[in-house]
Formats: sequence, C-alpha cells, structure tokens
Amino acid sequence: MLIRHTPDLSYSQVTPKEAYLNRRRFLAASGAALVPGMLFAGTKLNGVGKGPFGTTETQTPYDAVTTYNNFYEFGTDKDQPAKLARGFRTSPWTVAVEGDAAKPRKFDLDEVMKLAPLEERIYRMRCVEGWSMVIPWIGFPLNALLKQVEPTSKAKFVTFESFYDPKQMPQARYGGLPFPYVEGLRLDEAMHPLAILAVGLYGETLPNQNGAPLRLVVPWKYGFKGIKSIVKIRLTSKMPQTTWNLANSREYGFYSNVNPEVDHPRWSQAKERRIGEFFKRNTLKFNGYGDQVAGLYAGMDLKANY
Repeated sequence: MLIRHTPDLSYSQVTPKEAYLNRRRFLAASGAALVPGMLFAGTKLNGVGKGPFGTTETQTPYDAVTTYNNFYEFGTDKDQPAKLARGFRTSPWTVAVEGDAAKPRKFDLDEVMKLAPLEERIYRMRCVEGWSMVIPWIGFPLNALLKQVEPTSKAKFVTFESFYDPKQMPQARYGGLPFPYVEGLRLDEAMHPLAILAVGLYGETLPNQNGAPLRLVVPWKYGFKGIKSIVKIRLTSKMPQTTWNLANSREYGFYSNVNPEVDHPRWSQAKERRIGEFFKRNTLKFNGYGDQVAGLYAGMDLKANY
C-alpha cells in the first residue's frame, strides 16, 4: 500500500471523511478485521452521556477548533497542524503507565476506551496567548486510568509524555522546543474529576491536530498543559520538569493556573478574546472553575507558584 507523507500531500489528495467512514462500514459489514485500538478521526462516538461541570456558554464553531491549533510537532503557525497532521498514524496505539504504582502496565486504546463511560463535557479553554474557546470534549476522568495502576504512597506527581517521531513530524525541528513534549500535574490535580482524558470532540473522535487519539484536558489551567497524543504516563515523587518550563521557566511555570492577577512577562492575562468574538472579556480566575478547584491550592501563593 502506498502511503503519502504529509509534505507531499495536497488537500485534494486527502480521502474525504464520508469515503473513509463508508470504507470502514464496508469492512465491518464484510467481516474484515479492523486493527485493534483503531479510532478513525471523525468517527461518531456512540453512547456518550452528559458529564458534570460543563458550561452553557456558546460553543466555538467546529471549524475554528479544528483549524486554529497549537501543536508544535506539526508547525508553529496556528493553521499548520490541521494541514500537516493529516498523515499522522494513530494506530496501533498504546499508553504505558509507569513509576510509583503497584500495578504499572501498558494499555492499548481498546482498553483505555473501556475504563469508564464516555461523557461530553463542554469546557472553557483559555490559552496563555490570550485567546479562548468553548469546546464540547468527549472523554472520561483521568483518575479512572490512574486508579487502575494503584499509585503508591510515594506518588506525588504525574508526568505525561507525547508521541514523537521526526519522520512523521519534520516541522518539529523548527519548533524550538525539546521533544518529546512533556507535561505534569500534582497527583491531587490529576485525580480531580474535572481533569479528563479526551478521545473526541463535537460527538466524534479527535482530529489529529487536536491530539488524537488521546489527550489531556485540564480546564482550569492554560491550554499548553493539555498535552496531546499521549503515549506515556509516569507517577513520581518529585515535581517533573516540563517542556515549556525547560524552554522558558520565567514565562511558563509548573502550575499554570488561569489567573488574571498574574501577568505573562510580555502581556496581561486580565483579558481574553473568545475565538469568533471581536471584543475582549474579563479572564476568570481558574477559568471559572474556582468553586471546584480552588481548594487544591489553599494556603499557596499563586503569584509565586504561577
């Protein structure tokens, strides 16, 4: 089978969504085996319930959510990931959970999808650059995965690592970041029910540019904490060094909670512009989720721990 790599692929050569969905239906009807753990981008997700904590604010249009992305492995311009991630191979896919755990193990995507019922959660998302969106994510609480491996008493933090392949991601060499991309949370943050592993949005599986097949969503933190295309999770006793913190610790702290009282060194965080709107709005502390998460930081100086 001929596989065209992204740099040689024009938009007209991409298989139309309905065509590849029809091909999948044909294979299923004919009894042909699908690859275990395979999720086709844009496939409808059935049996999804309504999750808690969602907002009723107007959702950002699908086209904006899927064409205006930060994913440096596929380019630093916002429109590059949607174009350059089309050929990204997300099957087969496994996630290794290691470190300070009684039962460390590797999960394939089929196992991940069965850990907990899928829920739609309409979350506000705020980027450190000043723009924001409202996205109907589909996923399940991260704690459902972590409980499977039984974190030990030594585990205080959770480190996440994304997939990295220079052959599939040639634009990464221009990103100015060390890869693979690494992010982290405190264990109590990771266990909070607001933190989810997302496998879809708008009723369908994740597009590649949005972090297929599995990404982290932590809605009270700035968007760069939501690591995409996760392949490894590690429980540790020490706070991990994360990608943006290593690249520029002055501008990107470990906690990265949405906080209008703490300016980025190069711009204010007091206001934000919702994609699709002209006027700016006030930024909400913890992105509006303070009632749920403020207790995690009781007694902490959030200006020092930015």
